[in-house]
Parts: sequence; C-alpha cells; structure tokens
Amino acid sequence: MENSQKTGFIMRALNGIERVGNKLPHPVTLFFIFAAAVVILSAIFSAIGLSVEDPINDGETIAVKNLLSSEGILYLFESAVTNFTNFAPLGTVLVTMLGIGIAERSGLISASLRGLVTSVPRTLMTAALVFGGVMSSMAADAGYVVLTPLGAVLFAGLGRHPLAGLAAAFAGVSGGFSANLLLTSLDPLLGGLTKDAAAIINPAYAEGINYAMNYYFMFVSVFLLTILGTLVTDKIVEPRLGTYQGSVKEDVNYLRPEEKRGLWGALIAFLITIAGMAILVLPSWGPLRAGHANLIDAPFFGTLVPVILIIFFIPGLVYGLITKEIKNDKDVANQLSETMATMGSYIVLAFAAAQFVAYFSESNLGTVLAVKGAAFIDATGFKGIPLILTFIAVSGFINLFIGSASAKWAIMAPVFVPMMMLSGYSPEFTQLVYRIADSTTNVISPLMPYFAIVIAFAQKYDKKVGIGTLISTMLPYSIVFTIGWVAMLLIWMLIGLPIGPGTPTVYTQ
Repeated sequence: MENSQKTGFIMRALNGIERVGNKLPHPVTLFFIFAAAVVILSAIFSAIGLSVEDPINDGETIAVKNLLSSEGILYLFESAVTNFTNFAPLGTVLVTMLGIGIAERSGLISASLRGLVTSVPRTLMTAALVFGGVMSSMAADAGYVVLTPLGAVLFAGLGRHPLAGLAAAFAGVSGGFSANLLLTSLDPLLGGLTKDAAAIINPAYAEGINYAMNYYFMFVSVFLLTILGTLVTDKIVEPRLGTYQGSVKEDVNYLRPEEKRGLWGALIAFLITIAGMAILVLPSWGPLRAGHANLIDAPFFGTLVPVILIIFFIPGLVYGLITKEIKNDKDVANQLSETMATMGSYIVLAFAAAQFVAYFSESNLGTVLAVKGAAFIDATGFKGIPLILTFIAVSGFINLFIGSASAKWAIMAPVFVPMMMLSGYSPEFTQLVYRIADSTTNVISPLMPYFAIVIAFAQKYDKKVGIGTLISTMLPYSIVFTIGWVAMLLIWMLIGLPIGPGTPTVYTQ
C-alpha cells in the first residue's frame, strides 16, 4: 500500500510538471516577455532611485537606467540590430555547425557510433553504449535518433532486455550531454552567454574567457559517467526489468564495407588534421602560438571556433567522398545549406535572447541584482558547498520545465554569473556547475524535446511504456550521475585543479 501511494504521488508530480511545462510559452516568446519585463522594471526601479556601490570602482555608484525614458526608447530602436549581430553565441554556433553539419550529414557521426558499439566484446557492450552516448553530443540529434534505438536492438540481439540497452544509451546521450573528449558546439554556445554575463561585472575579465573553459573537467567526466552508467545499467536497471518476455527479434545493422572504408579514411584525415593544427600551435614560431612561452596565453584558445569547424569538416568530407554521399562541390554546398536551414529556430531564439541580455545589461539591472544577491548571500553566510548544491538544485528544477540548455542559460546566466562572481566563484566555474545540473536531470524531464521519441522507441518492445515507466527506469541514472558528478566537482575544487586551460574555480576582483 505504501509503495502504491509513493508511486501515485510521483506520477501526480510528474503529470503536474508536464502540464505546467506544456503551458509555458515558446522560448522565443518567453525571451520577448522577459525583455519587456526588463524595460518596465527599469522604469520602476529608476523612479525609486535604486542603486548599489560599484563592485569594481570604490566610491562610485551604479543606478538603474530607465529604458522607457527618451534616451532609453532611442536605445531600444538603435540597438535592435547590433544586439543581435553582436550576440556572442550567434556566430560561434553557426560557424561550428558548418563543420559538424558536414560530419553529420555525410553519415560520419552515425557510422562512428554504430561502429563503436557493434565492434566491442559482449562484456563491454553496456560501457560502449554509455560511452558512445556521451560522445554523441558532438551532434546532439544523432545520439537520440541513432544510438538510443540501436542500444535496444543490440541488447535484444544478445538476449538481454532491450529496454536496458535503450536506457543505457539514453543515459549516455542525455545524462552525459555536457561531457565529451572533444570540444562541441555546446562549448561556444554556452561560453558566449557566459562571457556576456561576466561582462556585466568585469568586461576585461570576460574578454579573456575562452570557450574551452570547462574542457579538462568534461574530458575526465566522460570516463566517470561511462563507469557510473555501466554500473547502474548492469546492477540496477537490467535486474529490475528482469528477463525480456516480448516477441520482438532484432537483426543488428552492422557497418557496410564502404562505411568501414569511409571510417578509416576519416580517421586518417582526422589524424592529419590534428597534426596540421599541432604544427600551427606547438612550435614557438607557430602562427597560433605567436611566440608565447605559455600555450595557455597563446592566441590558439581564441581561435577554437574555426578549429572545431576544420576538425569536423575535413574528416566528414573525406568520409562522404569515400562512401559517395558527397560526389562534388554541389553536394557539399547543399549539405552546408541543409545544416543552416535546421538552425532557423535557433537564429530566431538568438534574436529574442540577444534583446533580453542587452536590455538587462544596459539597464544596469544585472549589476544591481548581482550586488544585492551577493550581499544577501554574504549576510546569510550561505557560501561554499551549500551554495553550489543549491545552485545545482535550482538549475535541475528549472530543467524539468524548460528543456533547451541554451534557452535556460540565456535566462540564468545574466543573473547567476555576476552574482557568483561577487561571491568569489569564476564565471567558468558557474557555467560548469550549470552544465552538471542540466545534464543529470535531462533523462527525467518529460519536457526534454526527445523524451517522447525515446518513449516511442521503447513502446516497440513494450506497448505499456509511458512517461512514468521511462522516468522510473531513468531515475537511478539521474541520481547516481548527480552524486558522482558533484563528488568529483568537490574533489576537483579541494585539490585546486583548473577546470579548463588557464581556468580557475575562484574569481578575485
């Protein structure tokens, strides 16, 4: 009776989350509403004379600027275009997606994922699925539509429960979305928003932030999540599911000969590309080293966007030429155009988000809110581990209602990055904490864009699978990933390791 009551409560809570989330406006609409709210609040707080002491320049004050004044209204009209074109994540994401788009549309990423998980021994199948899922964040969609159903197929073909294979792949793809051995489009996407938010407090510091700010931590996280995901699947999820009683039989879709040749060609092209980049970066005379004794100070880290483009583009092009998916330059142009066509919704979102971020900064509401918030934190003594855990909890809770990682961070960064800076934490560290919270709750968020698709894949093997079934299956991954990732973060902090190239966890003015 007690278990049924708990189950009933969980289902009611999940249904409530789904109902509330479905009633939220589209993220584009949400940003326009927030932008309008900033304009109105700027007039109200300016009228009452709200101001704070400048956290950078002693003795000076910062007051809220009225965006409904004559000067403010003129700013709204004059800045609309430049707010959009100067929006840091816009160009960086579009450029990186040109390279990733070729790798994805030529079939390289899909073939790489299938080749990885179909070529490992039976005993390593679970680990390969989780690892492949984590690495699939190179192209976000590929993992959901290729690896998740493939995980079920592989487990079924091995006589194991197909839903356990689906869960392992889904845990890697969605729960490990932020981690990768390579830099992905997510790094400049979130990094651009972080730089803009940090500039509210310290523009000079923000200018020095590089997009690889979380790379060291996320590199190690791949192995942590692979181990944790494997243990949860083999020790918790699959035993709970029991023996598969369904009648669905599966034939594994192994790589074709031309795909294998393409992968070998792409690997050679990748190694040659890396070698070429190394020549540009490692020698003191290298153009991307520019004579700097310390590599961290070199211009290389400011060129990561075109570097990501090249590293994905060249292997993708070679793979496409070998497999005949690309026959001439027209095919390349068409694939690039198709990739940009899929970015239409992001471009619209970027326009709305750019106005909100710019208004927040111009009105000084960001600075005032950050100073007031930091003062409150200081007065309550709420710092250190409790503050970090609270931020993770808040970010994870918001993720249950707003699925898009970039949309959430565009809303949260202008508030939390300056506030955490004034509390002594670097913008790069705040972004890292956000990425952990966002990833670990993806697998239990019914409003995550691909959640319904994963349910559809699962229903092939069990018609009774619904939202509650999938969430109860994925909840152990969310809990274990959160505990393991947070523990690793705290150990990282205590040791004082950099979370990325030249990136500290603390911020000093």
